[in-house]
Amino acid sequence: MKDLFPVQVECHSGYRADEYPKVFYWDTIRFEIAEILDRWHQGEQNPDFPPADYFKVRIKDMKTFILKHELNNDTWYLWVKGERLDI
Repeated sequence: MKDLFPVQVECHSGYRADEYPKVFYWDTIRFEIAEILDRWHQGEQNPDFPPADYFKVRIKDMKTFILKHELNNDTWYLWVKGERLDI
């Protein structure tokens, strides 16, 4: 999917590892997450789409982003609508 870009994520780990994201890095820029606005899970019903957790987050300057965590390979992605990141 061309709208997904790999990112590094620092997570809170509570009762399970990578419970929710706290910080993500786009290239070398650090973005601290101020609030998780929504979260949802993509299950295993469709083999074309691996199990994943999604987080709609707001960073400190009030911009919102969607982060995807693919569970099978422990990879995080930033969803960017279109081809450019408006930061």
